Amino acid sequence: MAFSFRTVITGTGSYIPPNKVSNSHFLDRTFLTANGSSFDKTNEEIIQKFEEITGIKERRYAADNILASDMGAEAAQKALKDADLDPEELDYIIVAHNFGDVRADNPVTDMVPSLASRVKQKLEITNPGCVAYDLPFGCPGWLQGIIQSNYYLKSGDTSSCLIIGTETLSRICDPNDRDSMIYADGAGATVLESRETDEDIGILSHAARTDAKDQAYYLRMEPPFDPEKADAPLYMHMDGRKLYQYALTNVPSLVKSSLQKADLDFDDVHKVLIHQANAKMDAAILKRLGKLCGKKNISDDIMPMTISWLGNTSVATVPTMLDLIQHNKMDGHHINSGDNLVFASVGAGMNINSMVYKMP
Repeated sequence: MAFSFRTVITGTGSYIPPNKVSNSHFLDRTFLTANGSSFDKTNEEIIQKFEEITGIKERRYAADNILASDMGAEAAQKALKDADLDPEELDYIIVAHNFGDVRADNPVTDMVPSLASRVKQKLEITNPGCVAYDLPFGCPGWLQGIIQSNYYLKSGDTSSCLIIGTETLSRICDPNDRDSMIYADGAGATVLESRETDEDIGILSHAARTDAKDQAYYLRMEPPFDPEKADAPLYMHMDGRKLYQYALTNVPSLVKSSLQKADLDFDDVHKVLIHQANAKMDAAILKRLGKLCGKKNISDDIMPMTISWLGNTSVATVPTMLDLIQHNKMDGHHINSGDNLVFASVGAGMNINSMVYKMP
């Protein structure tokens, strides 16, 4: 019987900031349009509509003295402990993020040294063979790090990888932009190890794509909406409707492609762990995926949701959700041996990826 190297998840960890920020926090905010003018609706109306569309009721912000690399290191420590792995045995540390360590008092991107090197230093790893690098790939960055690690591990030359997604989005969003209510802070980490086996387990397939010709700047850095703050640092803005339509058009077909590569039907899937920026968008994506796969009735518990209380934490969303489920911290959601999971994400670039994973 032929044996091959399979990539399996052996540990997960996350850092969820304790600081809860409810929607009422934004009642005194001055919201402006992209051209700097005021809205003809009250903040109460704006916030109510926002909650209806996104499903977000609260989010978490990091304490002022906490950086993305700090959160990433803490999530990493938990994942390594969960995997019972000596940090010195790691072959790779990959940190997915988009803005580096952004200080609360100075919202400027800081990426030198790399966040991966900072995390390695915080973990006190001395092994020079542990290669540390960053992966900026929009919100799908953590999942792309998993995909890259799979190639390392299947080669047989690598035994373990640590993939982290960490971000402080609250510090790079325009306070006068309604979309600022979407963004939050957090970190998630995952340990992958190589297992030589004849079992069809671990990462079964993946698919990814980048659409940049017309879509590259759906998410972008721009001056603030307030014309009186033109000299302020650049903030993240997005074309929400274009992004919504792009995701709805392209994510379901890419997920279906990853399922086909794994020779699985949608009926074989136990959980869909998808990046969460908009609850209605994710529900629409799942419905369209089911339609593409010929499935009319889809159980609500197939797609766990954290957006209502954690907001959009970019690269941290999916690994945090996986960690919560793995450690029985999400009511009604459990993962068992033999379950098939689908991971999917969409974000700046525009980038999309999907992966099919079978629990050992």
